[in-house]
Amino acid sequence: MAGSTDELAPHELRVLVAVAETGGFSAAAARLGLTQSAVSHSVRGSEAKVGAVLFERGRSGASPTPAGERAVGLARRILRLYEVLGAEVRGAGRTGPDRDTVEGVLRIAAFRSAALHLLPPALERLTARHPGIRPEVRVVRELGAGTAGEVAAGRADLGIATLNATGPAARDGGGAGLLTGVLREEAYALVHPAGHPDPKALPLLDWDENCGSYTRDWWRAQDWIPRATVKAEDDGMVLTMVGRGLGMAILPELSLREATNAVDITGLGPSGPVRRVGYVTTPEFASTLAVRALIRELRSEKA
Repeated sequence: MAGSTDELAPHELRVLVAVAETGGFSAAAARLGLTQSAVSHSVRGSEAKVGAVLFERGRSGASPTPAGERAVGLARRILRLYEVLGAEVRGAGRTGPDRDTVEGVLRIAAFRSAALHLLPPALERLTARHPGIRPEVRVVRELGAGTAGEVAAGRADLGIATLNATGPAARDGGGAGLLTGVLREEAYALVHPAGHPDPKALPLLDWDENCGSYTRDWWRAQDWIPRATVKAEDDGMVLTMVGRGLGMAILPELSLREATNAVDITGLGPSGPVRRVGYVTTPEFASTLAVRALIRELRSEKA
């Protein structure tokens, strides 16, 4: 399919996003207040312009092809820029003490422990300096595409991610051109029931998100660490189970902020695994006032 030089218009981008999110042309038409034929015509026109099939059509609806997934993600990001354009221009045009004042919605994706412990103080300072900012935080599990995938897909302006894990942030954006920056490096530690005489003899507790190869490689080199026999939904649940005497675990520092007197924490030494936690954003949003302001606050967080 040969592409044309015509650019996709905003209304065509909205149609692509609606079809992807609703799973069909009829549902997209209902969402947008259009006819099904108008949606179908728009999608065919978009496919002709970009030179690729964007949706697989079937009796059960329409699903994006790999090219369609990429197109829809870029469409969301472009449409989001239209949304913030006014606030950006107004902020840049102010002078005096109100110069670079930021306003509007700021969409953030973060994994659980970062949303609990890293973001709140940064957002507190951010909204104190910029009362017009309205943060929207979504907790996203660091599985598959994770928080970086939310940014690549245009569903978040900035994500807090584990940068040395797998997924888009680790693969240079997975082809999505994401920008990353390290905010903190945190060591893992052994956590075990308080006062236990031989914690290394306990079964290992783990959780699905703790799947970075940088951790697994270290684990495989330790002959005292058994195969995980119990898995929990998240690191908070693992910590609770350890406190109940059900096993030991290896957890990063952010997760251990929830530790109680029911557990003891033992460092793993200089050769232990280290997790890099950072931000992920797109080139276009890295220059916006709101994202720049949030990154400044995140970098100033020393706790």
